[in-house]
Amino acid sequence: MDTNTDTARQAEAAAWRARDLAAVWHPCTQMKEHPGTLPLVPIRRGRGAWLEGVDGMRYLDAVSSWWTNLFGHAEPRIAGAIAAQARELEHVIYAGFSHAPGLALAEALLAKAPAGLSRVFYGDNGSAAVEIALKMSFHSHANRGDPGRTRFIALGNGYHGETLGALSMGDIPLYRRVYAPLLLEPLFAPSPDAYEAEPGESAEACALRRADQLAAIFEAHPGQVSALILEPLVQCAGGMRMHHPAYLRRARELCDAHGAHLIADEIAVGFGRTGTLFACEQAGISPDFLCLSKGLTGGFLPMSAVLTTAAVYEAFLDDSRERAFLHSHSYTGNPLGCAAALASLAIFDSDDVLARNRGTAARMAALAAPLAAHPNVADVRQTGMILAIELAADGRGKTPFPAADRRGLRAYRHAIERGVVLRPLGDILYWMPPYCVGEEELLHLAAVTTSAIEEATRA
Repeated sequence: MDTNTDTARQAEAAAWRARDLAAVWHPCTQMKEHPGTLPLVPIRRGRGAWLEGVDGMRYLDAVSSWWTNLFGHAEPRIAGAIAAQARELEHVIYAGFSHAPGLALAEALLAKAPAGLSRVFYGDNGSAAVEIALKMSFHSHANRGDPGRTRFIALGNGYHGETLGALSMGDIPLYRRVYAPLLLEPLFAPSPDAYEAEPGESAEACALRRADQLAAIFEAHPGQVSALILEPLVQCAGGMRMHHPAYLRRARELCDAHGAHLIADEIAVGFGRTGTLFACEQAGISPDFLCLSKGLTGGFLPMSAVLTTAAVYEAFLDDSRERAFLHSHSYTGNPLGCAAALASLAIFDSDDVLARNRGTAARMAALAAPLAAHPNVADVRQTGMILAIELAADGRGKTPFPAADRRGLRAYRHAIERGVVLRPLGDILYWMPPYCVGEEELLHLAAVTTSAIEEATRA
């Protein structure tokens, strides 16, 4: 790069940071850490698996921009679909009105979803989808003459969003603790997390043992549980902790036996992240509610959808408006978001995305395998296109580093300086790249991750 150009770009980036920090409050951030402890990275554009900074530096987006991007930044087919739709209809009220992309998307989602799901309700984001499912579950029970089902079961270490109902279902103290006086109190079941398996216990045996504990919760609260909510296969914000599909099968059986709904939060794990289009497929189950967002539009626009059953839908059909589901969002069924989602779903068919992902996932596994031998790596785990590396003071004994050490932050800073976005969850590093990631990019990711671990774990 020309020295003068480089200097000019650095100056532009510095000016950008100053303007930003004078006006913007960023999410999931202790703003006092900017600009020193936590670098602020102004981005000019994205192409494929890469982001380009205002300063001209390129960054491999190893976390798919908070797990939203599926096929790469500025994917032309999705961008083109949005542009074409914008020239026809940008938005219309969805109460009492309909439009082609909203109808086509509902039909396309139901055609691909697990069997038994027959209705689609649109929302704005993942938290909204969870709120919709929780309210719809309770209200449908009440409409059927069972208003006493006011409790929800959620999993320990789970995360389902930041609005109050969704946050209530989460069990991560960092997010939950301060708002506890405002929240619902679910019944928390122990996570089936395979990382917590007893010595010699398989992931499946661990899942089934935890399922027995879930059964005990149902039995202790007869007729009180509206729904069980969980993230199938991977608890993402909880540290990419993973469990065996046997837990999902048993959970489905328990919900049926006790008259409760099963809410599958596939906001992060849906659309191919786990190796199948929907994670529930790997257990051979269908939920009563399937919550979708993030990758729904390929990472282009905020949108969510809740898929549910005919039985739930029919519980709201009545002459009384009070028995209707009156939940609404101004941008429900936004045509631009629907057009993006339709284009994204079409790419799964035209490009045989899941087959390509299987090859990419195998390559990711091979490149990460040597990391398991590091004395400060407690676990390398993977489900499909999600791979996590858990750092610990004693890798063999799984003794964590003191939280105040902020080893994950060290790794993040090291990686960002070398052109990789490797945003940790505490001391857990993870790879969740866009599906377009190639061999050279994976080699770069593995090399930078290796050096980041060395930097983060040194004394």
